[in-house]
Amino acid sequence: MKKDEIKNLIKELVEKTTVKLNGITLVEDGPKNLWVSVEVTEPHFFITHEGEGLHALNHLVHRIIENKIPKTEEGVLPQGLGVLVDINGFQKKRVENIRAVAHMMSERARYFKSNIEVDPMSAFERRIIHEFLSDASDLKTESMGTGRDRRVVIKYIGTI
Repeated sequence: MKKDEIKNLIKELVEKTTVKLNGITLVEDGPKNLWVSVEVTEPHFFITHEGEGLHALNHLVHRIIENKIPKTEEGVLPQGLGVLVDINGFQKKRVENIRAVAHMMSERARYFKSNIEVDPMSAFERRIIHEFLSDASDLKTESMGTGRDRRVVIKYIGTI
């Protein structure tokens, strides 16, 4: 799906909620990630209850995009563009906080030269930590546990 189509899709979905839309900005975050920053007059409809409405909006956008992307001959979706919708900077602050936790915990793993477990998180939050620490040559990240108890473990693999 083209970026203009994605922008129009999100604009249409937000407007159907009867929330007044002030503007939409597309920002590329790496080769496969697209941040869609949406400014609205009443963000509380999307970001109350820990961003439940925003999560639902992101889910809808992903499902619609998946249905519009042609599948391969085996019926599998090709790995493509990751789209993240943000309302009035809510997601950006959340991602920055998660990256700060990842940085702090990675420094702790290096200092103590041991494995550090992060508190249980959603798949989205764990992915942010995995991506943030992917370039660290002395650390390795893994997700462990099941369900709501699934967490990231930052493992020190440098020389002791």
